[in-house]
Amino acid sequence: MEETKPISVAVLAGEKRACPEEEVTLTHKRPRVQEGKNGGHLSKLEDGEDMDEEEGEEALDGDEVDGGGEGDGETFADMMKHGLTELDVGILKFVSNHVGFSGILKERYSDFVVHEINKEGKIVGLDDLSIPVEVQEVPPASEPVESQILTEEQKKQLEELQLFNNKEDSVAIEVADDTKEKRTLLHREVKLLYPGLETKTEERDGKKFIVAYHAAGKKALAEVRTVSAPRKHSWPKNRGSFCHFVLYKENKDTMDAINVLSKFLRVRPNVFSYMGTKDKRAITVQEIAVLKISAERISHLNKCLMNFKLGNFSYKKHPLKLGELQGNHFTVVLRNISGTEEQVEQAMTSLRDTGFINYYGMQRFGTTAVPTHQVGRAILQNNWNEVIDLILKPRPGAEKGYLVRCREEWAQSQDPEAALKKLPVKRCVEGQLLRGLSKYGKKNIITAFGLIPRNNRLMYIHSYQSYVWNTMVSRRVEVFGLKAVEGDLVLRGGTAHVLSSDEVENHSIHDVVMPLPGYDVIYPTHEIGKGYRGMLSADNLDIDNMRHKVRDYSLAGAYRRILIRPQDVSWELIHYDDPRVPLVHTDVEKLEGKPAPVYLKEGKYRALRMEFSLPPSTYATMAIREVLKMDTSIKNQTQLNTVWLN
Repeated sequence: MEETKPISVAVLAGEKRACPEEEVTLTHKRPRVQEGKNGGHLSKLEDGEDMDEEEGEEALDGDEVDGGGEGDGETFADMMKHGLTELDVGILKFVSNHVGFSGILKERYSDFVVHEINKEGKIVGLDDLSIPVEVQEVPPASEPVESQILTEEQKKQLEELQLFNNKEDSVAIEVADDTKEKRTLLHREVKLLYPGLETKTEERDGKKFIVAYHAAGKKALAEVRTVSAPRKHSWPKNRGSFCHFVLYKENKDTMDAINVLSKFLRVRPNVFSYMGTKDKRAITVQEIAVLKISAERISHLNKCLMNFKLGNFSYKKHPLKLGELQGNHFTVVLRNISGTEEQVEQAMTSLRDTGFINYYGMQRFGTTAVPTHQVGRAILQNNWNEVIDLILKPRPGAEKGYLVRCREEWAQSQDPEAALKKLPVKRCVEGQLLRGLSKYGKKNIITAFGLIPRNNRLMYIHSYQSYVWNTMVSRRVEVFGLKAVEGDLVLRGGTAHVLSSDEVENHSIHDVVMPLPGYDVIYPTHEIGKGYRGMLSADNLDIDNMRHKVRDYSLAGAYRRILIRPQDVSWELIHYDDPRVPLVHTDVEKLEGKPAPVYLKEGKYRALRMEFSLPPSTYATMAIREVLKMDTSIKNQTQLNTVWLN
């Protein structure tokens, strides 16, 4: 029996985190594994890191990982003991037979770099900050590029304020003798010429002033006044309506980044479009499109935004659409690895040549004691009382203190308005559901549940589909191993076809797909097909009738490949002495002419630097899991870390 070390939570090395309770950095210290059939391994110890590199799963049921309720004295490890393990969501198998080794994943967010691969198959990069000369924006007469009314001193003060170089937190411009029209123009000019600044009119000592202040971090801008897109006559007719640009961001997820850009540009977030959402705890590079905002205005944000860089501007006639990308290219550094050169070579060669099981990762199922797939199952069962109970009932585990108080109130009173009062933020799933119950009552639960945004509601049932798929694929690998067999499914022209005995020799495991349950799919004709039927039957669901009386919750189903073989795989072992030293040369560092990291021939620590490309809807953490032979549940990461640190 092979033996490897347990996994533990890494201590961040010399890096200040913006929100330390939101993320868990993982290390892997040898999990114990046992031989599975056909070269697979069934792990006995689980652990965890979370982030979907492509789909950008939204948090459900207050699934933020937190330090818990205020003042409860419970450690994070204590709270996470109620969480999920990989066993709970069907992630059971490995495909390779190499010996696992330890390593630290995402010790620094710069250890995880994601570049989007666009629909033309090109890796998106940031390498040009210039403005397209041939399509310069022609502003309307009422919004001149150069101010006609601000003095040079006022311009200097406003620029220093915009760049955070002003000792004061605002700039006051006296307008006591100005007409209303001139004051209105001044408001407009400040906002146009200095993105990120807002203005208001104040009276001080009997005099009237226009006060400019920075938008970032001000409570007063929680509900920022939005401004419509530029008037038609201000946008050149020969210019495409959408400005496309490359967004480079550090330690911020895509939706947070869009919200920041929308506030600084004073537009609604829905004028932005993109092909896929990206991690928070990473450096990511992706293409964004925005409706009728000039490259010049967007470029100006480079002066005042931290951890962002925007460039590679172009104008096009179309926005971007979710799913248009071909995938993502990853540069991952696993620090302080313990594996020998031979072990690393075996692991990476297997990843390149065989690949990994295309499991849905742990983030698909939430981080608390109530998995999202259980809610999805209750929706499909039309058991709406259980849906409400699962989302709102008290639960052990790591979540915000105000959510704990809200749940306790609901359990005691069943009064949605009383429970809502415990929530300072009403936009979470719990708040939206309680608003629905308050408005429509428990007799109209389906309508009340509908107040939750559609994407979030569908995420529950997609989570259940993912749970079934993971479980059935683990069983498929257990029974038949890594070869195509009679009764398997393959895709031909987008349509699933059942393999006959004569066709098997012409196909490999990489051709085989498995269905997500639904009314528009077929199932394998061997015993795994019977397993689907048995699993859904045990959940009181009819596999032959996956249509729901609420159309949104009718499942058509889909097909997903069992194994994914990454493309463009490369790796190297590198040495370093300082845990704080960056080991990846980023796009911004290249733009700024900074030298690439120098890898030592010998050092106190070793790291595995790997690169690979994955198609959309594939989890990079599952590839890394296969390399290290590590599991990815936060529960076991934290439990094993407690043992390791002691």
